[in-house]
Amino acid sequence: MNGKFLRKNWKNYNQHNNNNIMPTLYLIPTTLGETALDTILPAQNDQIVISLKYFIVENIRTARRFLKKVNREINIDELTFFELNQHTSPEEISTFLKPMQEGQDMGVISEAGCPAVADPGADVVAIAQQRNYVVKPLVGPSSILLSLMASGFNGQSFTFHGYLPIQQSDRAKMLKKMEVQIYNNNQTQLFIETPYRNMKMLEDILTVCMPDTKLCIAVDITLETEFIKTKTVKEWKSQKPDLNKRPCIFLLYK
Repeated sequence: MNGKFLRKNWKNYNQHNNNNIMPTLYLIPTTLGETALDTILPAQNDQIVISLKYFIVENIRTARRFLKKVNREINIDELTFFELNQHTSPEEISTFLKPMQEGQDMGVISEAGCPAVADPGADVVAIAQQRNYVVKPLVGPSSILLSLMASGFNGQSFTFHGYLPIQQSDRAKMLKKMEVQIYNNNQTQLFIETPYRNMKMLEDILTVCMPDTKLCIAVDITLETEFIKTKTVKEWKSQKPDLNKRPCIFLLYK
């Protein structure tokens, strides 16, 4: 879809949007890897993206590359980026929404997947809510929900822990604690690891968890190499997949 078509069909949207009393903060999902945008993201997202001039992003270089995929005609030099990551101070974050004070809509772009879910973008959303701005989440892939959907585990009660402790003893304690939640409260437990430590995490799970505890491993979600499989810990011990340097999410249940 070329830029002229999008601008023509988006003209009425912009006129309507400019009549809103409060500006809108759009939460813009990206792909979970090297995947064609039109196979993952709705065309409506593209239309919204090209209407924005201000973006809060986790990584400027990645965001620029994503925007060029959305529309090659986008003039990156006309856009303003505010970089938000684990090193950004709360004081700096509070200034990122200044364009919205002037009536401008803004977009939040994560490194991968949906913004503000296991993502520093949540801090900006909290400020936007406090200031009574409109917050609009757009449709896109979430590894948490997609892996949960495919696992066969409890999708009504679950906890996402993010990264587990780095120290092996602390990680073992956390895995045992999660098993208690599984068997006492029927609650699915989800967590992730840095891709180059995936195999070590798998080894720890297979060592610490009970043989009958079920483990779902979801790798390369939405990519051509996607692999999502649920087995017991005992079954995984005899057939370990290669998870090295691949985006992966682990799920435990009974």
